Amino acid sequence: MTVKNYFLPHSASEAVGLLAEYGPAILLISGGTIAMPLINEGISMPEYVLGLRQAGLNTLHRSNGSLGIGATTTLSQMQAQREIPMLAAAAHNVGGWAVRNMGTAGGNLFAPPPAGDFATALLALDARVKLVSKAGERSLPLVDFYTGFMLTALQPGELVVEIEAPLPLGKTSYIKYGRRHANTPAVVTVAAQVWLEGNRVQQARIALNAAGPYPLRATQAEKALVGAALNAASIAAAADAAALECQPFTDAVASEWYRRKMVAVYVRRTLEQIAA
Repeated sequence: MTVKNYFLPHSASEAVGLLAEYGPAILLISGGTIAMPLINEGISMPEYVLGLRQAGLNTLHRSNGSLGIGATTTLSQMQAQREIPMLAAAAHNVGGWAVRNMGTAGGNLFAPPPAGDFATALLALDARVKLVSKAGERSLPLVDFYTGFMLTALQPGELVVEIEAPLPLGKTSYIKYGRRHANTPAVVTVAAQVWLEGNRVQQARIALNAAGPYPLRATQAEKALVGAALNAASIAAAADAAALECQPFTDAVASEWYRRKMVAVYVRRTLEQIAA
């Protein structure tokens, strides 16, 4: 089967109208770094393709203590922004320049593991996704967006138009561990945000990538920190909890056993950076 038509809408409303009209027969692409290899290899054979490059969704704006990130904002744009340094670091860790110039913030939400390093930082920031359809719009916490491997809470006809990332109030840290220094798939990625009052942890957010079927929050590790001093003992407890609750897998990059061990190592290192 060949593609019958390629649509290039000039607004989100036009894109939503096409989604409603063609339903599951249409494939939506942003930068194309995920979808095009599948099409080129014959794995995905859509009848229609909808490209979002000209839909006006590549915007960045700050309001009410948050950074609004348009869904088609490129990872290169995110690397250059200075509002949230952890997001710049996360964008830098996605692929090489060619991928970052094409890949988008919204598209990275749908990247299969071990990809999804940008979404991991968004999880640690308590980001939300804005979804629109012919029925209206809704805002969903990113932590509730993922429902399974390659599955999301996106309803038929819905389009991700924006990500709302709160400006961090706590201290943040982001570490990606791969087999090479750059342009490498993750063995594990850790993003963390910790709120301290004095030397006690008031709140904590720890997010993991390549340690489950999608980027996930290490909630038990967070609980191990809250109320404790951020010291060697609490950090070790959080690292052990993260290793127990994660859901790693084996692939060509690393084994399930090794990934679980590295989750403990890199949660500890991430929290030690914050403590320092």
